[in-house]
Amino acid sequence: MSDVIAAEQLRLFIERIERLEDEKKGMADDIRDVYAEAKSTGYDPKTMRAIVRLRRMEKHHRDEAAALLETYAAALGLQLSFGI
Repeated sequence: MSDVIAAEQLRLFIERIERLEDEKKGMADDIRDVYAEAKSTGYDPKTMRAIVRLRRMEKHHRDEAAALLETYAAALGLQLSFGI
């Protein structure tokens, strides 16, 4: 009897995962469409993605990433002028 219950529970988990994967794909398609729309109006999707990534970060992580970028750029003789 427990094998039947375990199999049913497993099937339900798998079906939930499949539904969520479908939703995730749909959302990814929607996001791709928004970037395409922004690009068609003159915005740069690559830069927009970087901004989205930065906005997700906590301020101290963002500050740390900026400091590392400046340090690495200076080590390579690059001058950055973002003023962020």
